[in-house]
Amino acid sequence: MIDFKILKKSKKSKARLGLLKTGKGLVETPCFVAVATQAVVKTLDSQEVKETKSQILIVNTFHLHLKPGEDVIKKAGGLHQFMNWQRPLMTDSGGFQVFSLGFGKDFGMGKILKKRVANQKIEYSQQPKLLKITQDGVYFRSFLDGKKVFLGPKESIKIQEKLGADIIFAFDECTSPIADYKYTKKSLERTHRWARICLKEKKSSQALFGIVQGGRYKDLRVESAGFLGDLPFDGFGIGGEFGDNKEKMLEMLNWVIKELPEQKPRHLLGIGYLEDIPRIIERGADLFDCSVPTHYARRGIAFTSMGKLDLGKIEFLKDKSPLDKKCSCFVCQNYTRNYISHLFRAKEITALKLLTFHNLYFFNSFVEKIRKKIKEGKI
Repeated sequence: MIDFKILKKSKKSKARLGLLKTGKGLVETPCFVAVATQAVVKTLDSQEVKETKSQILIVNTFHLHLKPGEDVIKKAGGLHQFMNWQRPLMTDSGGFQVFSLGFGKDFGMGKILKKRVANQKIEYSQQPKLLKITQDGVYFRSFLDGKKVFLGPKESIKIQEKLGADIIFAFDECTSPIADYKYTKKSLERTHRWARICLKEKKSSQALFGIVQGGRYKDLRVESAGFLGDLPFDGFGIGGEFGDNKEKMLEMLNWVIKELPEQKPRHLLGIGYLEDIPRIIERGADLFDCSVPTHYARRGIAFTSMGKLDLGKIEFLKDKSPLDKKCSCFVCQNYTRNYISHLFRAKEITALKLLTFHNLYFFNSFVEKIRKKIKEGKI
């Protein structure tokens, strides 16, 4: 189980400082949650991840179910032992894959719609091309061998219990930004039904978070937050699609957070660009996960106090300065832009490691400064 304590509430916004206590240690909130999809932050070992100031990681239930399988991990002593990470862990439920491997793949879109196309929508009875969504769960096709894989609320909870993270999530359907009202309402009813099943099925002492859905529709979002807020969840994820732009996302956050129990932690799922972070914290998000720092690092991008740097550009081969003169991470203290640029252009794996380390350290330091500002009453 977890214990969540609110230490300070902002007088200027809905931001708050908190302390989340788990069996594997404390998490100071607001907190950036690093993504460790396959029980690893890509290119880093667990000791290196600790040194980036990462407090808690989120691991992917669906991918670990496919390989190596939850039984392998359970026999290894659970995720903490398996990946040698003796700090708090979360596992998602697999609900995001219902979107990403379904309608997200069909239409080539993410959770925030970049451009709305006329007459492009998902209607009431529509099904994704590669999945089958039923009242009991979802039939996937394994991308490893093409076999059918069924995942529903009961299966998701059993898998997550075997994986053994400190915090687990209820199984849900993450809807598409182009789902119409009728489809979204039907999906929400299903997600709420699955939430009750997840609560009933869980036998472990792990903390269980419900996930608020409802798409871009205010009445459905408010309904979902109210419904889940009345159930005995230990905290809440805020998931699904977030409309056509970031401003719509912030508006949705306002709708939802108003309805959730104040004393329980709130986790915004899959959002965390640097420019988003202060704004989602100001609206009351306690935790948020995003693959941005690691994903961008593998493409040669470093986040710095002066903006993003593309180390793949030839101009950096003449630049002897650190990635960021204001950063105290070991990469900035020991390596130069021209060296990292050379490694990246030469396709050396070490470039990805150095950039990933720096980016995670930079993101965690960025949030650390926001916590300080909340403490000082500046946010």
